Amino acid sequence: EVQLVESGGGLVQAGQSLTLSCAASGFSYDEYAIGWFRQAAGKEREWVSCIMRSEGRTSYLDSVRGRFTIFSDDEANTVYLQMTNLKPDDTAIYYCAASWYCSAKLRPRDVSAWGQGTQVTVSS
Repeated sequence: EVQLVESGGGLVQAGQSLTLSCAASGFSYDEYAIGWFRQAAGKEREWVSCIMRSEGRTSYLDSVRGRFTIFSDDEANTVYLQMTNLKPDDTAIYYCAASWYCSAKLRPRDVSAWGQGTQVTVSS
């Protein structure tokens, strides 16, 4: 059974940083792409970033490119999302997601498994 467990959310001020973690189990690093979605209050769930670890390929939402970095520890089967220069618009619940591919076109319906989510709040 594929399981994803996020951690690392919290409350920070604008301009500060946070790193989210997604610990995966039930599959090996090269079976799935791992990505992050976020959902702000009253808005649809939005794709943020993903990594296809077997190819070393990453992809980012335009509004986070240059501020967020996705990387993995394959031995630990854990994927991280390092978020810097955070903005109030980044406030959302962040969800880790496993899918068959990594692309900016990834939609929630394409996701095979979800984590439980972790809250990120950025104050101005």
